[in-house]
Amino acid sequence: MDIIELLKSAFLGLVEGITEWLPISSTGHMILVDEFVHLNVTEEFWNMFLVVIQLGAILAVCVLFLRDLLPFGFGKTRVERRNTWSLWGKIVLGCIPAAVIGILFDDFMEEHLYSSTVVAAALIVYGIAFILIERRPRVPTTTKLSRITYRQALIVGAWQVLALIPGTSRSGSTIIGGLLCGMSLSLIHISEPTRLLSIS
Repeated sequence: MDIIELLKSAFLGLVEGITEWLPISSTGHMILVDEFVHLNVTEEFWNMFLVVIQLGAILAVCVLFLRDLLPFGFGKTRVERRNTWSLWGKIVLGCIPAAVIGILFDDFMEEHLYSSTVVAAALIVYGIAFILIERRPRVPTTTKLSRITYRQALIVGAWQVLALIPGTSRSGSTIIGGLLCGMSLSLIHISEPTRLLSIS
């Protein structure tokens, strides 16, 4: 790989790094950028690149939420340890819908949905959805992480299935699902450990 391809890779990494932490699709934006800054690689390498490039964001989540994710150490009380195990149970439950749909329809989605047209349409649709949901009057019923129910975790997981469509943000679909099932916006923001198990 020559210097030009390395610079392209670095630029795509910058796009990934910026978009991963916003409620917009990082993978979708890389697909759009690829239309203009195309890596001279095989299709197999490109598909692997789209997954591997997200490892930096996953590592950042692990470091940032280390205390929340580990049930042992950090001077946690028995109640805090129990809450941590409960959180992991909800995270795993929330991942099941996307895992099942992803395994069943992976080849179909890769063949028919990985295009700039689908990405652009998804970005527009979810941009409008965010505006409408933000304007919708609501009184959150769940404001603490420990109060998230398994039912809410499954609902949010079902919404994350939409993130299998390129251009649909995982965090964006999580926010929409969380708001619609009664979570406060501030709670959804501190529930980001769910990103660990929602990589599409």
